[in-house]
Amino acid sequence: MLALTKTHIRLARTAIKENRTRSFLTCLGIAIGVASIILILSLMGSISRLVSNQVKSIGADLIVVRPSSNKDVMNDIISEFTSTNTYQKSNLVLSDVETIAAIEGVSAVSPIGIATSTVKTEKNTVESVSILGTNANFTSIQPLSLRFGTFLNDNFEGNTAVVGHTMSLLLFNTNNPVGKTLTIQGKKFVVVGVLSEIEESINYNNVDFDNAVILNAKSLADAIGGIQIQQINAKASNTDGIEAISEMIQRTLEEKKSGEKNFTVLYGDEITHPASALFNIVSGMLALVAGISLIVGGIGVMNIMLVSVGERTHEIGIRKAVGASSRNILMQFLLEALMLSLMGGLLGLVLGYVLALFLSAVTPFAPYVSWQILVVTFVTSVGIGIIFGIYPALKAASRNPIESLKHYR
Repeated sequence: MLALTKTHIRLARTAIKENRTRSFLTCLGIAIGVASIILILSLMGSISRLVSNQVKSIGADLIVVRPSSNKDVMNDIISEFTSTNTYQKSNLVLSDVETIAAIEGVSAVSPIGIATSTVKTEKNTVESVSILGTNANFTSIQPLSLRFGTFLNDNFEGNTAVVGHTMSLLLFNTNNPVGKTLTIQGKKFVVVGVLSEIEESINYNNVDFDNAVILNAKSLADAIGGIQIQQINAKASNTDGIEAISEMIQRTLEEKKSGEKNFTVLYGDEITHPASALFNIVSGMLALVAGISLIVGGIGVMNIMLVSVGERTHEIGIRKAVGASSRNILMQFLLEALMLSLMGGLLGLVLGYVLALFLSAVTPFAPYVSWQILVVTFVTSVGIGIIFGIYPALKAASRNPIESLKHYR
């Protein structure tokens, strides 16, 4: 059996070498689909690792409270496309921050309320600016480096603001606008600090700090007529008791909200999941497109194998005449289809990571390599080879030996 398999492999290699251009183009069709899937999986893995490393760098004492729709998956997807705000129906409010802060074992609490508004200065106007409403405890939970000035302080009199590195340049044409004034919805805010440039714009807070303006949550609510809280970050005083503290936060908020459970309390690895499902939806659609390209590549394999069967009909007749069974012919052509598909999968693997490496040069997403991705590549290639190679192989195996011997190219 082993010797027969080696013979089939040798014959497949010979057939592929005799038609190098045709074989390469067939492999290229598979490679494009596999490379697309590799690129998507690498990107998703890179983002997950990026957020995971951020959470680990902060520490094991982080607890996050987020709204939860309690809908099924399809309704969540529909909501993502029909809502301008992922947490538009959030039931988290500013008073929840005080409720969590009063729980034993919680050392610091900070809200995250995101609004979008036009921001004006004496010289510039920037539309659709992300404005983060939080409190002075934010930097004790989420480490943020300040390049100039200081962060929000409850002891400051009047309305104050902290701006991101890029937003500072857009609004004031300078990287140090401390002491200058910006206007939001007719209310003036004095800039007290500027954040250092952030290398990684994606984070578990779902905030691009470089392009944001940070205000006290109550000041933001007064300026725009109220805000919704997208997330509440809490810091546990004892990491060993973080599970118990999380359960206490869950029970306390449920009691406060009359038993409503449209929020979720997360800690540890649970926080690494992206705050918005929109990225997962887009990735799923891209994977679907890549899957379609794989099907097209598989059809290419089937077409080439059918052509090969037609060209080698006389060979099939000779092999059957000297004793080869239909099963032997089936395995010969199926192994040839598998070899084409595996070669395409290997080429796609290399091509996918080359594209991921190129993408890492212009984005903060480093190529992500894991054994799961390698397994997906192998299984996909084998699956395409078997699915699209079985019909040509069956057609070859069913050839009548006498009629096949009469056939000449």
